[in-house]
Amino acid sequence: MRNEEIRAMVESILGEMLSKKGAGTKPLETKTPAECRENSTVSGTETEDGACLPDLTEIDLRTQFLVEDAKDKEGYLAMKKKTPARLGIGKAGARYKTATMLRVRADHAAAQDAVFSDVDTDFIKECGFVFVQTLCKDKDEYLTRPDLGRRFPGEALEVIRNTCGSHPKVLVIVGDGLSSSAIEANVKDMIPAIGQGLSIHGITLPPVLFIKYARVGAMDAVGEVTDADVVCMLVGERPGLVTAESMSAYIAYKPRHGLAEAKRTVISNIHKGGTTAVEAGAHAAELMIKMLERKASGIDLKGELP
Repeated sequence: MRNEEIRAMVESILGEMLSKKGAGTKPLETKTPAECRENSTVSGTETEDGACLPDLTEIDLRTQFLVEDAKDKEGYLAMKKKTPARLGIGKAGARYKTATMLRVRADHAAAQDAVFSDVDTDFIKECGFVFVQTLCKDKDEYLTRPDLGRRFPGEALEVIRNTCGSHPKVLVIVGDGLSSSAIEANVKDMIPAIGQGLSIHGITLPPVLFIKYARVGAMDAVGEVTDADVVCMLVGERPGLVTAESMSAYIAYKPRHGLAEAKRTVISNIHKGGTTAVEAGAHAAELMIKMLERKASGIDLKGELP
């Protein structure tokens, strides 16, 4: 079968699938390529006849229901609203339905893009971050040599010293980690929330570092060279099929090389479908104040709390 025939078949299936009633999706709505480009909230794939198919990833999995002749559809939908898991996907014989298979492939592609793409340099400049890079030279080395993502060359250490100063109370740093999408989706909301929470206690944040090709352990090198009391590192999580925009905040009291992972306090699943960035920022600020008071983090901090 030629590529043109395969594309025509997929377009026909998509059109029929998205126009079905009761499938939890909107009817198929084609747009011209110009309309797709003008409206940034609408994304899709241009077809040979100039139409633009909707983006399957915009469908909310919590409302999509593909089981035919369900005995209790409303009860099933109520259960689906509590989880992003792929429930109620139905089947075609022994196989997934086309809608489910295409969505899985689309979500997998988004996860790959999040890992292999870099945070936009314009975004870094817009946020006012100070750029440094670990010992990794490129993405391939970053993925295969985690140890190099925890350390910096001499010139980067000098930039860190000049930017953060000596013995700051709190540092917030941003690392791309395994999801550039997570950084671009969350840090703009989270960092101001952290700053506002700390300002109540008279603490002002130094300029924020952006670390390219960063592993979590990079915060230990930053803590060692600056002698900061508390370091909070915002880093992209390994993406999955639920979301490619999940970020974590790793917070530690006086981090140094060799710090045990149990000594870090973590706020995970920071994204619009989990813990929102603003909520996570307020919680992170509260935790950092407690760390300064108790001089502990991670499991040590947990033991200090009532």
